[in-house]
Amino acid sequence: MIQHMFSSMNEWLDGIKERYNSATEQERGHYLEQIRQLKKTSDAFIEEWLQFEEKFTDFQDECGPFDLSAPVGGAPLPKLPELPAGKDKDPADKNPNSGYIAAGANYPITISEKQPCAYGDLEIPEAAEPFMNKGQGYYKLFMFAEAASLFQTVIAMAPECNLARLHLAMSQMHLQNWNEAQRHFQLLVVMSDFPKWVALGYNALGCIHAVRMNMAYAERLFRKAYEVYPSFTDPLNNLRSCQESPGQLSLYFGSTELCCL
Repeated sequence: MIQHMFSSMNEWLDGIKERYNSATEQERGHYLEQIRQLKKTSDAFIEEWLQFEEKFTDFQDECGPFDLSAPVGGAPLPKLPELPAGKDKDPADKNPNSGYIAAGANYPITISEKQPCAYGDLEIPEAAEPFMNKGQGYYKLFMFAEAASLFQTVIAMAPECNLARLHLAMSQMHLQNWNEAQRHFQLLVVMSDFPKWVALGYNALGCIHAVRMNMAYAERLFRKAYEVYPSFTDPLNNLRSCQESPGQLSLYFGSTELCCL
């Protein structure tokens, strides 16, 4: 039902796009009102989805964890390949921006690793650029509280800016604000079409669930991150840590990947 609803909304928006440039002023006003209603519906759906995810996480914290990786009686998830020799990361060699953590949903995947970064992932409104640039500067200086405040300003100005949302979520990870980080990463994996960023989101969500000792769900998210973008090896290291050393986790949430953006 939800898929059908969004399919209809997409068709509706496509029709408006085709007619908008040749429309009269009065018709444009009518189309803009329709667009506002479409956006309002979309935002309401995302908000309800986030509330469900938060409630589901609370439920797992209280009553779980549950292994939802396969239907009851279904086949287990396939084993992921072992990392080649020399790929392991040693926590002792980490730098302050490595994204290392020491701790003692059923998301669809229909994208290819080779898919390019969408324009919407990188687009920053001109008015928000100074805040974004300054926030990235603070981030590289490991001043994550200051960075988060600036990225939050960008999000307030442009909620669809996935670049700012990714940086904000990672800043919240460094600050160990797990609930806020989880909220933004959940939005990111839905809003972004860029496989690497989606993988970063799944991997970070896996780290959050691992910190909360929801190990089965964390392992599932690490597997999804690897499926989306196999070149990103942090999920494999995190999965191995969950399986081999659940009492003393060594987790990498991909923070260093942002230094290349």
